[in-house]
Amino acid sequence: VADDLSASDTIQLDRQYVLGFATEKGGKTAHTSIFAKSMGIPAVVGVTDLLDHVHSGDTLILDGENGECIISPDEKTLKIYREKMEKENRQRAILEKFSKQKAVLADGKRMIVAANIGAAKDTDFCLNQGAEAVGLMRTEQIFLSRTSAPTEKEQFKEYKAVAEAFPSSGTGSAIIRTLDIGGDKETSYLSIPKEKNPFLGYRAIRLCLDQKELFLTQLKAILRASAFGNLRIMFPMISGHEELTAAKNMLQEAKSQLDKAGIAYDAKIPVGIMVEIPSAALMARTLAKEVDFFSIGTNDLVQYTLAVDRGNEKISYLYDYFNPAVISLIRHVAQAAHDSHISVGMCGGMAGDPLAIPLLTGLGLDELSMAAGAIPQAKYILSKVNTADCRVLADSIADCTTPQAIRIRAQAFAKEHGLLMDS
Repeated sequence: VADDLSASDTIQLDRQYVLGFATEKGGKTAHTSIFAKSMGIPAVVGVTDLLDHVHSGDTLILDGENGECIISPDEKTLKIYREKMEKENRQRAILEKFSKQKAVLADGKRMIVAANIGAAKDTDFCLNQGAEAVGLMRTEQIFLSRTSAPTEKEQFKEYKAVAEAFPSSGTGSAIIRTLDIGGDKETSYLSIPKEKNPFLGYRAIRLCLDQKELFLTQLKAILRASAFGNLRIMFPMISGHEELTAAKNMLQEAKSQLDKAGIAYDAKIPVGIMVEIPSAALMARTLAKEVDFFSIGTNDLVQYTLAVDRGNEKISYLYDYFNPAVISLIRHVAQAAHDSHISVGMCGGMAGDPLAIPLLTGLGLDELSMAAGAIPQAKYILSKVNTADCRVLADSIADCTTPQAIRIRAQAFAKEHGLLMDS
């Protein structure tokens, strides 16, 4: 229980000893929450006056699903939550078989269901949960909680361990996202200035293009690791053609340096971008001609499209990926990708939402990447729907003017197709 936890604090939590946490500050889509979810740690954030009401020795119930922290619950409440836990355990047992199966729709169409990870040590867990790929490796976790930047050798060791889980002889791959630091992910040695609007400032690709040696070191480490398995490189926070060109030029420079040193790498390593800024989404047709894949990052796309600070609990009610404007951008990006014959995935929180999965399928996404624990349920849902029905759902919401209207139709679809687990 704390006032707040930074992203670097969160990644140091040991799942073996931490049952969960609650904080006064934060939002459900801030990186502290995202990291907790990917680590399988229940968390409730943005609890007003939490520290004034919790005392040492208190029993707490952390209801991450509903965002509630119940202090000193009575026996009746404890019984209700114990029954909820038993129900969830029964559901997990039902879903476990889906972790061993490929993600296939009822009509036979394939969907890639992947996992988001923060470190190589997460790979075994996500594969055990049924991940067919890594749709996002957040490399910033390697850079946090240190006094200096990781060396090329240190990074190479980390990325190589991920690559080896997806050998070149197989069909799976891992997307390594280049450093996305800044915003709510800070580290002292990079001398990131304090900004009034850090999410709109010096972060991600902007920082990397400015700190070229830092960027080149990472790119060379990723390229070297690509000789040991199927890796893909993804640039975050691309706002337009100029940044993409500059990033690709840096990648070419990294390749040239490895060539001169006689070091092996995958010369045809696929290169993509996260589509998480509205300008990139609107320019998707142009950008699609320059890359091998798109991955839609809904956590930031929602924040920037709706002008809602994802870490501000006071306006969290405005943050909604079912907003018609967000859905319209997703539809546009997917169509632009397919028109240019490249794949399009999603690695934001929306990708693992049971209500959103049929809609995203209908919008044409090829890959959904999520917290590993959500994978069995995602495969279960996909097994019970077909492409045509999902497209009808996606078309039917075109006239919706509110997030609530879209959510109601998604809920009706889930009920009609038996996607809601009640056992």
